[in-house]
Amino acid sequence: MEGMTRGELAKLSGVSMATIRYYEDSGILPVPGRVANGYRMYTEDYLVKIKFIRNAKSMGYSLKEIREVLGMLGQKMDAETLKERVRNKILETDERIAAMRSIQSMLAGLLETPQEDIHNYLQSFRIHDKE
Repeated sequence: MEGMTRGELAKLSGVSMATIRYYEDSGILPVPGRVANGYRMYTEDYLVKIKFIRNAKSMGYSLKEIREVLGMLGQKMDAETLKERVRNKILETDERIAAMRSIQSMLAGLLETPQEDIHNYLQSFRIHDKE
């Protein structure tokens, strides 16, 4: 028997069988062929693609972006197109880093807020009994 079952692929790739099914249902991975007993059989290229998906997700790519890139890789993609996509992701990442630094700075500033101001702020959220 050539290939591997979904369970074997899940074990080798480190993702769950449900994740593999989701990738198939959402078009990120092509649905594999079935053998005589009805089992779906996955080839080694599925393992390569799942590792690619995991790596791309860890670099901040969305599943939509990954689906697009896998589609492009399945066609003819030239090096410049790939480099342009990577450059765009670097710019997007830089923007996210800047936004996170801004949030970090704001939070650090809150730690410098005088105790009395914090107390008054917290009091504004408390429900006061009407007498």
